[in-house]
Amino acid sequence: MKKLLAFTAAAASVMAISAPAYAARDYVWAAGSSTVFPFSTRVAENYAKKTGKKAPKVESLGTGGGIKLFCGGVGDAFPDIANASRPMKKSEFDACAAKGVKDIVQIKIGFDGIVVATDKEGADYNFKTEHLYLGLAANVLRQGKFVKNPYQTWDEIGTGLPGNRINVYGPPPTSGTRDAWVELAIEAGARKFPTAEELRSNNEKKFKELVDPMRKDGWVDAGENDNAIVGTLTKTPGSLGVFGWSYLEENMDKIKGAAVNGVKPTANTIADGSYPLARSLYIYVKKANIGVTQGLQEYLNEFVSDAATGRGGYLGSRGLISLPASQHEGQKALAQKLTPMARPAS
Repeated sequence: MKKLLAFTAAAASVMAISAPAYAARDYVWAAGSSTVFPFSTRVAENYAKKTGKKAPKVESLGTGGGIKLFCGGVGDAFPDIANASRPMKKSEFDACAAKGVKDIVQIKIGFDGIVVATDKEGADYNFKTEHLYLGLAANVLRQGKFVKNPYQTWDEIGTGLPGNRINVYGPPPTSGTRDAWVELAIEAGARKFPTAEELRSNNEKKFKELVDPMRKDGWVDAGENDNAIVGTLTKTPGSLGVFGWSYLEENMDKIKGAAVNGVKPTANTIADGSYPLARSLYIYVKKANIGVTQGLQEYLNEFVSDAATGRGGYLGSRGLISLPASQHEGQKALAQKLTPMARPAS
């Protein structure tokens, strides 16, 4: 009898050690990008209706904020999913690993574009990426040297641009939209200048230190609520806003998008890549939480389903631009195989 009790106690001890260190949460938790937020919430609604399970908790914290929380550790105190409007960075991947968050699955859900918008009744803009750099970067090139941005109105920068004061509301540094904006608009614009391109080739870190910061007197960090920026544009004549395509599409009765390098933002120009500020959207999933967090696999299945992210899927009505059919099928397969991503190169 004593041997049996000893065995039972030992077995219980082993089970306690080998079992998950946390109780399974009875709902899915996703956090991150404000751009992905409306897509994630719509999928959550459909998932709850189809399964009868609790609707997932979805938080809009910005890509950086969501990934930071996601990478904070394992267990039910941390999200199962990070929503992102840019790829995960190497530094973020390493931060995850340091906290025991491994086997991360990267799922591409579709495309989006970053738009520069103004009030429907406002002036029309046709920017080049170098105009956006010269208008909004804190440091700009003049006569081959970086100086504090001196420009006050758009017509000082480019022939044909309106004479409105430079006043742009956009995403904060924690936002994936901000990261993508800096890469696709500001850095791309700076690289049109040989001095900046040479600096980037020789010292990319220095290039980013000089080029990436946004000016304080013409750019306003407007928070993670893109709908609030839309509202500001209608109340502040002459101002511009930077946010995701889906918010422009939903509010075309109030605002309009500027052309960039001669291309207007549309679903077609974003999908075919001709619009310069197009980008991919992602969700990152903790593989270890599949089968632990109730409903996580079903939620993931719903996200990559033909009904949601396929051509003509219901997320299209929210502004998501679908992947080509072959890529979409690949992401569906990945959601089943759950192959962990490799460490990012940068």
